[in-house]
Amino acid sequence: MAKQLLLVRHGKSDWGNLDLKDFDRPLNKRGKENAPEMAERLLKRGFKFDLMVSSPAKRAKSTAKFFAEAYQFDQIQFEASIYEANTQALLKVINSLDDDANTVIMFGHNPGFTDLANALSDADIYNIPTAGMVLISFPFDSWAMVSKGTGDLVFFDYPKNSDEM
Repeated sequence: MAKQLLLVRHGKSDWGNLDLKDFDRPLNKRGKENAPEMAERLLKRGFKFDLMVSSPAKRAKSTAKFFAEAYQFDQIQFEASIYEANTQALLKVINSLDDDANTVIMFGHNPGFTDLANALSDADIYNIPTAGMVLISFPFDSWAMVSKGTGDLVFFDYPKNSDEM
């Protein structure tokens, strides 16, 4: 079974409270609107998945929860190493994913996610905006085989993209 990885960057976060550590920053109003909107869009595409993995940072966690609600999916696996991760660190997480899961949604942050999308596929994405999604497919049975340049970009979607439709 081929593998599919959906990278979802967290929704727009709130910079209102400068005393908060970056890790603890919540979503702002737009983030709370965009995340469920993008989840709905995935549902409409008929997209299905087996596993949700998220950075434990508050804004990523909240974004993941909106997707979990839309899909009535009750398990999110939190992976501390996704927070502030570079391509190498993210690849390590991907390579250790459970092979029983063929389609995985991963919630995290830039610049790591944009760099990762470009490294894994020929995406050539300048920037994944907040609540943006990138789906990459791999011709492997095992996540351990995923490495640079082995994926194909299936789609790249983000909130502002919808206004054009």
